[in-house]
Amino acid sequence: MSNQITSQDSVLFERQGAVIPRVAAVHDMCGYGKCSLGIAIPVLSAAGVDVCPVPTALFSAHTKFPVFYMHDTTEMLNDYLDAWQKEGIDLDGVYSGFLGSAEQVAVIKRLYREYPRALHIVDPVMGDGGSKYPTYTDEMCDATRGLVDGADVLTPNLTEASILTGIAYQGQDVPVEFVQKNVDALLEMGAKNVIIKGVVHEGESVIRNYLASAGVDGGHAVEVESDLLPYMLHGTGDLFASGLTAAIYAGRGLRAAVEFAGTLVRDAMKITREQPDYETRGVSFEPVLGEVAALLR
Repeated sequence: MSNQITSQDSVLFERQGAVIPRVAAVHDMCGYGKCSLGIAIPVLSAAGVDVCPVPTALFSAHTKFPVFYMHDTTEMLNDYLDAWQKEGIDLDGVYSGFLGSAEQVAVIKRLYREYPRALHIVDPVMGDGGSKYPTYTDEMCDATRGLVDGADVLTPNLTEASILTGIAYQGQDVPVEFVQKNVDALLEMGAKNVIIKGVVHEGESVIRNYLASAGVDGGHAVEVESDLLPYMLHGTGDLFASGLTAAIYAGRGLRAAVEFAGTLVRDAMKITREQPDYETRGVSFEPVLGEVAALLR
């Protein structure tokens, strides 16, 4: 593993022969509507990663449904991790996403302290389209800012970047100068590598993601394009972050990992469109898991 960033396509993790890396996936578990751990576990597993779930909440269905049940798991998490410590479990990474409470940020920071060699991959899942998700409070958003400092990879969309930086959200059609302003703020807050997702210019058929690394080219954001499809799906952000993480642990450089994640999401979205109730059931990633497995070839 290397934390020395020399370019925006630096390799953050180098696999050691046949040794399978182990990553704690700190996300919620959703019963219906594919997202969160339901995506992270199979995608990372397909890339030859031993995924150790740390469930932050249990949901009957994702929060786009008008009716859902949520169980906050905060109370059990320290006992859960105490048992890991007693078993001597080691980790190569901590990949976090949707949280059930503000207190869970302290649980993630505990993992950082107890596994100092682990990469910190933070997908700050808090909202989209200019609004917070229904279960997220201002207190939770404030706490999540504490994960920016020291994040090896931080993957906010434009809404989440606004929440983290305090820079007013201006929609998805924004100039590169606005993206750079957000990037500069997040690097100043302590993130090592930032990927801002989801810039879309009116009338175009591409979606732009921007990658910037601290200490590389003055933190200049590099654009990575992917095809834009004319419909939205729940779970694509989780698939992007999980595909990115899979590529990192397969030994790909950061820019190559961003490109791979964008292609994976596009291919899964095309398949999803052919499924019944595709607008609510979540992104159908299962048929493209072969693309993830191919990262190891």
